[in-house]
Amino acid sequence: MSDTEFRPFETAFEKDTALGILRAALSGADDGEIFAERRVSESLLLDDQRIKSASYNASEGFGLRAVRGEVTGYAHSTHMTLDALRRAAETARLAVGDGGGTLADPPRPTNTRLYTDVNPISGTTFAVKLDLLREIDDFLRALDKRVVQVSVSMAASLQQIDILRPDGQQLRDTRPMSRLNISVIVEDSGRRESGSAGGGGRAGLEGMMAREHWQDIAREALRIALVNLRAEPAPAGVLDVVLGPGWPGILLHEAVGHGLEGDFNRKGSSAFAGLMGQQVAAKGVNVLDDGTIPDRRGSITIDDEGTPSARNVLIEDGVLVGFMQDRQNARLMGVEPTGNGRRESYAHAPMPRMTNTYMLGGDINAQDIVADLKDGVHAVGFGGGQVDITNGKFVFSCTEAYRVRNGKVVGPVKGATLIGDGATALTKIRAIGNDMALDPGMGTCGKAGQWVPVGVGQPTLLIGGLTVGGSAA
Repeated sequence: MSDTEFRPFETAFEKDTALGILRAALSGADDGEIFAERRVSESLLLDDQRIKSASYNASEGFGLRAVRGEVTGYAHSTHMTLDALRRAAETARLAVGDGGGTLADPPRPTNTRLYTDVNPISGTTFAVKLDLLREIDDFLRALDKRVVQVSVSMAASLQQIDILRPDGQQLRDTRPMSRLNISVIVEDSGRRESGSAGGGGRAGLEGMMAREHWQDIAREALRIALVNLRAEPAPAGVLDVVLGPGWPGILLHEAVGHGLEGDFNRKGSSAFAGLMGQQVAAKGVNVLDDGTIPDRRGSITIDDEGTPSARNVLIEDGVLVGFMQDRQNARLMGVEPTGNGRRESYAHAPMPRMTNTYMLGGDINAQDIVADLKDGVHAVGFGGGQVDITNGKFVFSCTEAYRVRNGKVVGPVKGATLIGDGATALTKIRAIGNDMALDPGMGTCGKAGQWVPVGVGQPTLLIGGLTVGGSAA
């Protein structure tokens, strides 16, 4: 695969010929495009003082989509040839049938650039990256003698896309991504606990490889592990819960955000279907999805249909005011696309997906919210969870949490899980902090077998009466 700039409609396909094939495939269709992609990625993992894996991958291909009503025809190939394009057109054309559709208006172009187009892989040699992983391991082991295992992962990628539409419009985007993650296991008196920290975004690796940056991440991972080392079993029951700012917004993303995607609401399978314009959350709750924040993990200059990303208000002062839309669902629901048509790769058709989903801050000091908690849990970090997208029911495990009594933090607890449903939790928000923060850049969202990078965020929140699962007597 060449390192030259990705220009598939100049090198692999002659543009006018490709355009003729696309137009024939979309005759009588409502929408469609050719989506071409090149992606290169590199990942390294050090675990237990050894390089466990190091990989470099490169791929390119295209997908051709034809849309008629609710039906989508999609065909893709790794062979960037006119023969493969013709076969894909014949296959996708089957969704159009006898036609009768009218092509939707094309996306509006944009000159906005939200991130650099520099390849984050090529800026630093492989040997330097390996040395850094070992340096991080040495640093943590020297920092605390209770450290018994360190895992450090570093990943970077560059995605280049080129979209050709039947009107001849061509839209391009070059998307870098990088991430550094550190996990540590500590042991004391036979007890072992873990902690992890990390993040990244649409930028090069240089900033993350700076000593002051990775040392802060390493210390944070160690801090969490040591907190868990002295944690007591979590209580169980219905308790008031304070959620910390930033990454705990993953609960909002999973339990609420998916329910605000257009396809689930068009099909009536979302807990929010039919509630547009109604009060669905406590007063003061404002939820947005914003793909326009520079350099953020979930940001996109254009979505994977060519629509510019946007700052979309979903819930305003507790009232449902918007859904996230791709082009197909927007047309079927009689609204405008919102720049949320995303796909994992050229091998996948787009669908409505989140970008950076977060709740705006309020006007209460976070310390005052904790001080007002009579008996409950302060959840600062989250790990894995399960969510039923159709009804918002969730179970999330806490990676860092504290028991609070009479406004005082009693101590850390372990094994806490939060159980509830997103729609109900929104109505039980009793206090919103003034410390809204975005996560450090670590989210990946799955839907219908497709995975895309996302961002989350929120301020400190007090939610009344959540079910807490724990093992304390």
